[in-house]
Amino acid sequence: MSLNALLPVAFILGYLLGSIPFGLILTRLAGTQDIRTIGSGNIGATNVLRTGRRGLAAATLICDMLKGTVAVIIAGYYGGPDAAMLAALGAFLGHLFPVWLKFKGGKGVAVYIGVLIGLFWPAAVVFCVLWIATAVTSRYSSLSALVASFVTPIFLWWFGHPALASLFVVLTLLLFYMHRENIRRLQAGTEGRIGEK
Repeated sequence: MSLNALLPVAFILGYLLGSIPFGLILTRLAGTQDIRTIGSGNIGATNVLRTGRRGLAAATLICDMLKGTVAVIIAGYYGGPDAAMLAALGAFLGHLFPVWLKFKGGKGVAVYIGVLIGLFWPAAVVFCVLWIATAVTSRYSSLSALVASFVTPIFLWWFGHPALASLFVVLTLLLFYMHRENIRRLQAGTEGRIGEK
């Protein structure tokens, strides 16, 4: 099979891996209430944390990151850089819009980091440092993700990765879209801060 023929396969692989709802699976296995009925209603680690189970939230974060990383590594190994980038896009879309959950998924931050790890890990380090720095100073998780994701494509472009920068412009726009309610609350001064109950 030619490398070009592998491109749609890479996207589908990424989507299927990305659409695995680890937050929902882990909380159900742990016997907690359905996380879609609490907080924001999404399946990501931040909402899992609202169950009061920090271990489950950490496991969700790690699994959601790894599904992006694994998709990129597998696609890149068999199909090269273009396949890896398509797998990254597929994994991100799969997490945001999982077919198994009527296309209602998470907000994408963990998968964003995961695909960064697989594609260019120094950018993932920069993302995490910016996230932590913003979180420490503002105590807003959503703002931290928005700031870090805004800088990521600039960092990639600056360090000579224009194709990756273009991909992450798209992912960043999608991430901003998924955080649109958070942005409204930040503007209104009603967004919840980290550690608040």
